[in-house]
Amino acid sequence: MLQDFVSSWFSIVQNGELVTAMDPQVFLRVSITSLGLRIPVTSSKAERSRIHSSSLPCSCEIRLRGFPVQTASVPLISSPEAQPDPQCIATSFYLEESDLKEMLAPGCFQATNAYLEITVFMGRQGSHCGVSSRKQQIGSFKLQVGPEWGEGKSLMLHSGWISIGKKHQEGEKAEAELHLRVKLDPDPRYVFQFEDETALSPQIVQLQGSIKQPIFTCKFSRDRRTSQLDQRKYWLSSTGGDDAESERRERKGWRVMIHDLSGSPVAAAFMATPFVPSTGCDRVARSNPGAWLILRPDACGADSWQPWGRLEAWRERGSRDSVCCRLHLLSEGQEGGILVSEILISTDKGGEFLIDMDKQTPSGTPVPSPQSSGDFAAVGPIIGGFVMKCKVQGEGRSSKPIVQLAMRHVTCVEDAAIFMALAAAVDLSMEACRPFRRKGLKGRTWTRNSL
Repeated sequence: MLQDFVSSWFSIVQNGELVTAMDPQVFLRVSITSLGLRIPVTSSKAERSRIHSSSLPCSCEIRLRGFPVQTASVPLISSPEAQPDPQCIATSFYLEESDLKEMLAPGCFQATNAYLEITVFMGRQGSHCGVSSRKQQIGSFKLQVGPEWGEGKSLMLHSGWISIGKKHQEGEKAEAELHLRVKLDPDPRYVFQFEDETALSPQIVQLQGSIKQPIFTCKFSRDRRTSQLDQRKYWLSSTGGDDAESERRERKGWRVMIHDLSGSPVAAAFMATPFVPSTGCDRVARSNPGAWLILRPDACGADSWQPWGRLEAWRERGSRDSVCCRLHLLSEGQEGGILVSEILISTDKGGEFLIDMDKQTPSGTPVPSPQSSGDFAAVGPIIGGFVMKCKVQGEGRSSKPIVQLAMRHVTCVEDAAIFMALAAAVDLSMEACRPFRRKGLKGRTWTRNSL
């Protein structure tokens, strides 16, 4: 029923004719939850003592063909009656139709299909005070990818305890048992693409295979004059003169307006804090990040806007430089907003900005789930899962952002538009965070009028 409703709202009048957008693309979510490890009473006393008395942590590596290896901690369950937390998510994989077809097709040297494999270890690899340490494998669990994965239905593939590890004698139980839940869920998404670079005010289309359906237009401007929006209480005015030196030492006044095909503005992104080099260096630093304010229309009227999120960005130094983008949702009664994403994007190769309520920030801080439908324009409270992904290119590369949105978070055209404004801000932040010693925007094909 929700699918029918979502398909119906995406009806737009274009050139006097009703244009209905395409269906969402098929995606599949494979979630691994409720991990736990216990040592059965039938195991040797020495084995139980070795693991339970050890201060070394237990962890696992989770593999699925075609995806990067994921790691997760595995809690040790000491009581036979205790059960792991069913809401604790170890990791999730998201499969497109092409991924699933590749997994189900036998390879040149493979007689069987792909597997989901979970290998459990005790300890960690590394060294401490000159003494090397090596993690020890306890056992592994394998689950074959089968045709049922492609049926498009929610399916529990495994739930409960399973023996892993070695057996000393025939008929004995393994030395360890692993608890886990593996579940499949359909996770349909809308996929959009900016048809040109963000600063060239491109059209935004929805993708379905080789078909492109126009949905929005994106208008970029670089006007530093004060506007009505700048005067609002949530707008942080930038300071400084208009002289050439000020222009070379700060980037401010960039703004993006998202319009539907009727020409009505449906979302916006404005620089709320200028991107300026920190004292003693030529880059935007974590201590003084630049920031965008992401806005959506207020219910009061077309000329009234309300803040939806704040995107901060700065440049991280290292062996390979990156731009860090951090998003807070702005809700009434919550000072500072709710942190929902903090992602590093390579300045060289580019990368993906991700909002996934199952993930954690790079600092290891769990991301709390927003509790109201207005937080993510969703139908009802959000309980984990993928929300949005935006792929952008690195510095000096022609970037045409591709955006994926979970269908369940899109109920009207404004819901999709707000994520387009966010994607534009992420893309432009890659340029706003360029070192200030570099003059101009080399590699870009921006026109003078667009800037």
